[in-house]
Order: sequence, then structure tokens, then C-alpha cells
Amino acid sequence: MKALVVVGPTASGKTALAVECAKRLNGEVISADALLVYKGLNIGTAKPTKEEMGGIPHHMIDVVEPTEAFSVSDYERLALPIMEDIIARGKVPILCGGTAFYIDALLYERTLGGAPGDKAVREKYENIAREKGKDALFARLEEVDSESAAVLHPNDVKRVVRALEIYELTGRKKSDQHDEKIPRLPYLAVGVNFPRETLYERIDRRVDEMMKAGLVEEVRSLLNSGVPENAQCMQGIGYKEVAELLKNANLHSNMSDIINTMSDIIKQKTRNYAKRQLTYLRKRNVVWLDPEDPRVLAEEVCNLYEGN
Repeated sequence: MKALVVVGPTASGKTALAVECAKRLNGEVISADALLVYKGLNIGTAKPTKEEMGGIPHHMIDVVEPTEAFSVSDYERLALPIMEDIIARGKVPILCGGTAFYIDALLYERTLGGAPGDKAVREKYENIAREKGKDALFARLEEVDSESAAVLHPNDVKRVVRALEIYELTGRKKSDQHDEKIPRLPYLAVGVNFPRETLYERIDRRVDEMMKAGLVEEVRSLLNSGVPENAQCMQGIGYKEVAELLKNANLHSNMSDIINTMSDIIKQKTRNYAKRQLTYLRKRNVVWLDPEDPRVLAEEVCNLYEGN
């Protein structure tokens, strides 16, 4: 059985394309998104509704409480048996998302960095995380290896430290290391190649829709329910900015202007993240398709899948 992988930056129409392909290929969708795993994070993640799922089973959505940490290893532990079960039932596993490490965890058995370890170097970066915070550590990684930063989460301290350790010991970026990757199964990876300005416009519209749908209220509800501000899920773009706004709400005299400014910040951060995602994906074996109605694109993808 061959897998279909639908990748791309945020707001590139992955869900709609994956659903249409699943209908034609007798497939089921496995989400590969670092925030969709969390219960209660709906608006800021653009979590697909039942209507958007189109009757297609979707897996790895709403599997973790928002107070819990969740790693790539956790994802592999939960998602790999799901993929194996889909294949055993004669269906096509369709991986859909923008978290590259999640996708790779299912497609490959791999080693994470071939460079030897160094306890002193590792402890140095662990101390930075403890003393200055995870964001300071992650900022250091963004400086020296932006491609690895694009596929890691600031809360995944262990892998952030490992990437920095590799860079310091070898002088080469983790993203340039040729780790051994043992394929679990063949696959076809596709993505929609929106012009950059069009993609940014789609991102801006999505953020506007999230704000109108009640992103601020969603974050407030999560915080009031006991989810700490420093929880892993609250570090996602949108959630972190709103949480900061709510923490300092009493300091602001004009909340409307502050919310508009925050919205602009979320848009810019999302555009920057999308740019990093594209930089990473351009180096992968992805078939890029011109934008089209998802149903038309699905026909093209299925022809590629069946003829590949």
C-alpha cells in the first residue's frame, strides 16, 4: 500500500484537498499538525468541522488534553498503529498537515542526528532553557538553523538542544545532516503552489476569520479552565499572543486598537512561519500543483497516485 501525503504551509487548502482525495481513493486522513492534537483548540487551529471532513474518518485530532505536553515520539506512538490499521483494512492512509517531523515519524524509521553527543555542550543549552526560557533557546536555533526551527516546536527542548549541539560540534546545521532514513512504505507527496502574495492574503483572511469567530474568547476559556499560559499548546501562533494580551488587559486603555495590533502581529508571524515551512518543503520530494478547485486538484492527484 502506498501513502498519500498532502503538505504545505498554513492556509494552503490541505484539508479540503485531502478530503477530496480520500473520497476517490477510499482513504482515511491522519492529521499531522502539532496543534490539532489538542482538545479545545478549535478556532486558532482552523480545526476542520464535521462538514469539512466530508464524512471521511480523521485521526490524530483531539487526542491530548491542553494541559499535556506532546512530542514527536508521542505522535509516532499513537499514529503509527492507526496508519497500520488503515492499511490492514485495505484503505489508503492520507497524511495531511504542515508539521514535517510528524509526517516523517510515520513515513520513516530514522536516527535523529548522526553527530556524537557532548554532555557539556548539551548541558550548556539545557541551562539556557532553564535560566532564560525555552523561547530564548529556540531563538538561538532560529539564528543558526532556521530550517530545523521551522519543523520544531519551542517546547520540544530535547530536539532543539540536539539541533544546537549538532551545529556546535560539527559546524553544520542539523537540517544539512544526512540521517539514515528507512522508509516504512512508499508514498506520493503533493502540495498546492500558491503564489506567495496570494498565500499571504489567504493567511490574513484566515486570521480575520479566527478573530471574528472568537479566538480571544477561546483562549480566555482555556486559561479560565486551568490551562497554564506556559503550556505547550499555548505557545502556538495566535494562542500565545492572545494569552499575553489577556494577561495585560488591565493595562490597556483602548482594547480595540490593541486587538487590531495583535491581529496584525499574528498575521506577520504566521506569514513568517509559512515562509519557513515552504523553505523546508521545497527541498523535499513534493509534487507542487497549481491552485485549482479541490475537486479538480483531487482528480489530478489521484491520477498521479495511481500512475506513480
